[in-house]
Amino acid sequence: MRKLTTIQQDVIKQFFLTRQENEESFFAHPSYQLEQELLHWITQANERKAKDVLVKINNLEKARLSSNPLRSLKNSLICSCTLFTRATIKAGVTPEYAFDISDIYIREIEKMNSSNELQALEYEMVITFIKAVRDYQKDPYQNDIIDKAIHHIHDHILQPISLTEVAVKSNVSPNYLSSLFRKIVGISLKEYINRKKIEESKYFLEHTNSSLLDIALLFAFSDQSYYTALFRKYNGITPKKYRQVGNQLSLNK
Repeated sequence: MRKLTTIQQDVIKQFFLTRQENEESFFAHPSYQLEQELLHWITQANERKAKDVLVKINNLEKARLSSNPLRSLKNSLICSCTLFTRATIKAGVTPEYAFDISDIYIREIEKMNSSNELQALEYEMVITFIKAVRDYQKDPYQNDIIDKAIHHIHDHILQPISLTEVAVKSNVSPNYLSSLFRKIVGISLKEYINRKKIEESKYFLEHTNSSLLDIALLFAFSDQSYYTALFRKYNGITPKKYRQVGNQLSLNK
């Protein structure tokens, strides 16, 4: 019989100690069925039902994953983020995009210093992953070429994106893609890219202290002025004003 390593022995010992502690405190992990139900509604992009299940789960006692309560909650949310990521990929979101979302939220989890902030973030995570599923659901235009083009744009939203590049990924000529995209989607491919970049940039305005220049450069805009002009065009206000309004609403909650 193969001899267990010291690490394996420690893991087994900790397993039995943890089980004993849980039994003595009458602790039971959240229902596996509830967990699977939550993941199901994420894959189905059903925000209302996903939130309802999450409320049920959070009304139960959370597992003790550290002797420090805040660290334990952070560990729990990181586990949840991993599950949400897998569910999102299962629903059709490309792994690259899903893991990018996951990385952002895990960094946010590590930054927070209160249980209330962390609990609010968990609900936000669910909403964000569901939004990703909605974005990546079967092309509403029912066209494989447009579907490939849109998926490529979403996957490379933080990079400069050219018509030629998207056309190559869609296996058509640039002229054909340009004409087809405008005919089916109703706007030019360039405008679609700009609208998507501006929409995604709102997350950084709402949740980070990054400067407008840094956000503009992050989304591969040529400069802050161009970013601001596009933001005002699609939203009616400047990104600076958008951030100020968002901060004021947060303070009033």
